[in-house]
Amino acid sequence: MTDTEKKYNIAFVGAGNVAWHLAQAFTGAGHKVKAIYSRSTATSEQLASILPEAKPVQSLDFTGSAVDVILIAVPDAALQSIAFKIKVAPGTIVAHTSGSQPLNILNLVHGAQPAVFYPLQTFSKTKTLDLKQVPILLEAEQQSTLQQLELLAQSISTKVHKVDSEARRQLHLAAVFACNFTNHLLGVSQQLLQEANLPTELLHPLVQETIAKATEQPPFQVQTGPAIRHDNNVIQTHLHMLQQHPRLQELYQKLTESIQATQV
Repeated sequence: MTDTEKKYNIAFVGAGNVAWHLAQAFTGAGHKVKAIYSRSTATSEQLASILPEAKPVQSLDFTGSAVDVILIAVPDAALQSIAFKIKVAPGTIVAHTSGSQPLNILNLVHGAQPAVFYPLQTFSKTKTLDLKQVPILLEAEQQSTLQQLELLAQSISTKVHKVDSEARRQLHLAAVFACNFTNHLLGVSQQLLQEANLPTELLHPLVQETIAKATEQPPFQVQTGPAIRHDNNVIQTHLHMLQQHPRLQELYQKLTESIQATQV
């Protein structure tokens, strides 16, 4: 078997959205997911039930497990606590999937080869994803660890990059604006339509064209709307319409100011 054909035995700490998708992708690529740990027994059992060889486990002691790679896919706030508690066999690759946490947080794991395996995507269990087009950002202290993770990543994605902790944090910040804030604004627009008893589908073509255009050209250069035109009559009308929503009124004002301050 060549290096590019190597198959790995994998364990997951965490059974949420990220683990749900990665575990199935690895299995589809011929790797074996052997163990799933979660604070919630129900979620670890749910994920294990759809994988051919996975078993839900209740302990963070993996010293007796025949796994090559342990992926920690938990909320950032829980990562340090997991790093304190987890036990692994010497030489095991232990990687977290966080966009914002540094590599060295895993130095707490005695005997591990610390690494980062960060898939740059928004994940939901109910939404099927093709991970082949999802960027995966890798980092490791040892070159041999990085090479192994690269093989693993390339088995499920065609977009694999090596990125250090500082660059990854900047990327994560940009992703929050591009994904999380955008999604929130779409929710706001849906709320406003519902208040007017209008169907949300009316905005779908506009949203689709906006995203398409922003991926083809620099977004600042194709900005449209009353803010970029300094159409103050429309802006004041909108602010008046939002009087019953002071939080949204403030948000509208801040976004208008930001658009006008970034004219190109």
